[in-house]
Amino acid sequence: MTLRSWLERCPLVAILRGVKPQEVESIVEVLREEGIFVVEVPLNSPEPLESIELLAKRFGDNMLIGAGTVTKTSGVTDVAAAGGRLIVTPHADLNVVRTAKEKGLLTAPGFFNPTEAFALLEAGADALKLFPADVLGPPMLKAMLAVLPKDTIVLPVGGVGAEEIPQWIRVGAQGFGLGTALYRPGDTPEAVRGKAKALVAALAG
Repeated sequence: MTLRSWLERCPLVAILRGVKPQEVESIVEVLREEGIFVVEVPLNSPEPLESIELLAKRFGDNMLIGAGTVTKTSGVTDVAAAGGRLIVTPHADLNVVRTAKEKGLLTAPGFFNPTEAFALLEAGADALKLFPADVLGPPMLKAMLAVLPKDTIVLPVGGVGAEEIPQWIRVGAQGFGLGTALYRPGDTPEAVRGKAKALVAALAG
């Protein structure tokens, strides 16, 4: 499946920063039950590759599992070996994108300005991560979409919660990366379920 097709199922990407391998499966089971099908485990989490491998084996047939905070090409190789299929970066690193595409992975690299956006798309990015979104705001996305290719998928990440989702949708956002609004280290699966329900409901405006 393309990244677009995953986001059409549900445009929310769960960012499980700080999650531990011993809890990650129970949390992702809740996300799947609530209709969130794309999950990234940031590489600065405890034992991230172990978590990604566990998730890929259990949920890989019907969820898109990958890694966030991928800052080097070596990280791409490690994630692919663990069974991850999505690479998300905080920055505009063309080599990371190219390496991921060579390995058949989906990519959503971070960008902050038009120069980075166009370069990442040229390198093969499947979507762009507008980061940090709360600093730039919806007017920035609206202006960017006026000049980017019409089929460009931009996902605001950073400071996006249930209250902010509708205003981003109005200016053209096609997906969202959700960190602390969905999961904080130490959250129980049921705590995550409550937040997931609110976020999914926010998609209706």
